[in-house]
Amino acid sequence: MTETLPHPRYRGRFAPSPTGPLHFGSLVAAWGSWLLARHHQGEWLVRVEDLDPPREVPGAAHAQLATLAAFGMTSDLPVVWQNRRHARYAHALERLLAGGAAFECRCSRSELASVGGIHRRCVARDPARPAAVRLRVAEGTTVDFIDGLQGRIAQAVDRDVGDVVLRRADGYWAYQLAVVVDDAEQGVTDVVRGADLLDSTPRQILLQRALGLRTPRYLHLPLIVDAHGDKLSKSMAALPVDDASPLPALRAAWQALGQAPALLAGLPTVAQAMQAAARGFRPERLPKVTHMTFAAAHNTPVAGAV
Repeated sequence: MTETLPHPRYRGRFAPSPTGPLHFGSLVAAWGSWLLARHHQGEWLVRVEDLDPPREVPGAAHAQLATLAAFGMTSDLPVVWQNRRHARYAHALERLLAGGAAFECRCSRSELASVGGIHRRCVARDPARPAAVRLRVAEGTTVDFIDGLQGRIAQAVDRDVGDVVLRRADGYWAYQLAVVVDDAEQGVTDVVRGADLLDSTPRQILLQRALGLRTPRYLHLPLIVDAHGDKLSKSMAALPVDDASPLPALRAAWQALGQAPALLAGLPTVAQAMQAAARGFRPERLPKVTHMTFAAAHNTPVAGAV
């Protein structure tokens, strides 16, 4: 793996998993990251996180890219596909294993159930079980950082998370390793994403430190949930946004990001709306909450803070 030096420009990214069509919550996260990149005169990249074949829906990745394009968002550099980057992840893992920062573990979920699934020592009873690889988290390890929207975040990684899985026992790469390697190699300076990933950030920072990589800035936008508080990707309310009629969803996402509705009112095309949004976006108006509710009326997404 080639260590990436600090990038002189703001570089953000949106990294969807191809588990289905883009829904309103995904649109809010994508547009929020795009708007912040444009506000800072930076670049905006797209990366497809296709490392979990059992969860992937055939054709979903290309459908997601087509939806982003219909909403006026295309990557400033060629799209990166994680399933073509196995060698990078393997190299990073080899470095961690060689330095003692990572170790093989054959503990099953049922064996760790009595401690809430948090691994602090190996308790595996079957030495023939396929091994996962974990990042070694020392006792007393606390990571804190300043989130660009949510403020100071602190997590006792040893107690709340335990030793972090880097490669699963089934051989698939864990999200935490792949995202850290890719953000570094792509020169991402600013990670803007939904607040559902807020608690993953301390373990990613810990892994960046173990690999000697720069830590980007983080900003976690409100997670869009349904009326029952469920994430839209797991909710019946998660209707896909309409590629053929993007403006209603675009205006609703603009409001969900705390921006003045009048700025986009009456604009007849996506191109005009995106240009106006890029000029008029105000980061200070972003809602400083971790969750927002979603309702669908006549298939038009509407969001409101809770």
